[in-house]
Amino acid sequence: MKVLIYSINFAPEPTGIGKYSGEMASWLAKRGHEVRAVCAPPYYPQWKVADEYRTGWFRQEEWQGVLIWRAPLWVPKQPTGAKRILHLLSFAFSSFPVMVRQIFWRADLVLVIAPGFVCAPAALLTASLSGAKVWLHVQDFEIDIAFRLKLLKGAMMQRVCLRSESWILRRFDMVSSISARMVTRLLKKGVSRDRVSYFPNWVDIGHIKPSAQSHSYRRQLDIKDDAIVVLYSGSLGSKQGLMVLPAAASLLAARSDIVFVICGDGVMKQALESACAELPNTRVIPLQPVERLGDLLTTADIHTLPQSCEAEDLVLPSKLSGMLASGRPVIATCNADTELAAVVSICGMVVEHQDAAALASAITMLADDGALRSRLGAAARSYAELNFERDSVLERFFDQLNVADESVQNDFVS
Repeated sequence: MKVLIYSINFAPEPTGIGKYSGEMASWLAKRGHEVRAVCAPPYYPQWKVADEYRTGWFRQEEWQGVLIWRAPLWVPKQPTGAKRILHLLSFAFSSFPVMVRQIFWRADLVLVIAPGFVCAPAALLTASLSGAKVWLHVQDFEIDIAFRLKLLKGAMMQRVCLRSESWILRRFDMVSSISARMVTRLLKKGVSRDRVSYFPNWVDIGHIKPSAQSHSYRRQLDIKDDAIVVLYSGSLGSKQGLMVLPAAASLLAARSDIVFVICGDGVMKQALESACAELPNTRVIPLQPVERLGDLLTTADIHTLPQSCEAEDLVLPSKLSGMLASGRPVIATCNADTELAAVVSICGMVVEHQDAAALASAITMLADDGALRSRLGAAARSYAELNFERDSVLERFFDQLNVADESVQNDFVS
């Protein structure tokens, strides 16, 4: 089968949407399928095009059996609402002729991954002219988030955007998303039930294991082996509500046995570094190489997962699956009636978003009770194995295309 993946972010990127689109492409290529990807040069989460991609407008390369076509885009230094729209539009326009060129390749499936919903029309056109099925995978509802975060404003604009979104969604043969609540939202947006699919983010449970505590990062960061490490690892974006972390660290400054580690890159990094500058119990480090992800996640005794209330149930954080696979308890800051809370309550604790005192209290409770940490951590690992194991998730995706390992078919299974 020929699969064309259309995603603004694509591997080899260590986190976020690019990581998942790349792993899926590699997984399909290893099983004998022809896979191409049209994407932007690596720029996320630093919001800066990687140095090796700064020369030349368009580029073609091969990665793990996948032929990659990269189209340029404009990357703002400060991604405000209007600038984000221009950023996405710049890629939609530059990648359009690249997608048109793929018509002659005649893919069997065109898979477009959102964020990057502005790319949907090009995917629909390419699929139509090449006779391919077309699948939209929604990682987050970027239009809804933009209005909730007031990146976009105005009742009239909101109506126009949402009606346009609904019309486009209904043009796809299949639309999938990463959580049950998000699938329900697709139905509310007018997608028929027989075209909606649940396709969660996955984790390589063989790479991330709940092994004995990793000490390499502790030595690197000058953290004692017996200290309780509270870790946040992921993109440092505005929709995470991350400023609650230095606020909680400040409340726990007298606890020399508790150390906060914030790992990642993004638009909030400078603000977090400033807030942590005078806190001796915090470490802020850049995004780490993917090959060290297992060590990083098992450095933690407790994972934290802050979430902005405006983005709740519009996105299920992709970093959650790795946290659970590491076999450590998770503390999420979100409303109790969200899907994130439902998952985390099985293997951790839930506190109200932006409630630094409640977060500090939950951290203290887990820090002082090793048996509770162990029990919740075991529950986290079990949940990851049952629900997010990479091969199982991708095989279900594969089955929905009704393609056996050595045959080529085009029909979807409802």
